[in-house]
Amino acid sequence: MVKYNVTTAFGLPNFHVVKSHGIVRGITVRSRSVVGNLFAAIESLFGGNITLYAGLCERAREDAYELMCDHAMQCGANAIIGVHYESNEVMAGITEVLCYGTAVTVEPVQ
Repeated sequence: MVKYNVTTAFGLPNFHVVKSHGIVRGITVRSRSVVGNLFAAIESLFGGNITLYAGLCERAREDAYELMCDHAMQCGANAIIGVHYESNEVMAGITEVLCYGTAVTVEPVQ
């Protein structure tokens, strides 16, 4: 994966946008396993962070982010601005994670 300038802001300091390539996105759909649910249920009895679910969520976000960056690369962009994440439960135990933003080409301000 190519490293991009990626931001939730709508601009990058010391750069100006020379071309907009439109919206790019990465989508992943994940499910919780029966075994994972069992261990998470046991972990929830003790309170605090449920590490099995936290890890699953982090992997899903990372996958969606990388897919978004790949989409931007296919568009010829070198930066992504206005990045957001969204998630939705498609059905019980199955969650969609979406990462999206605007792919742009930026150049340093002279």
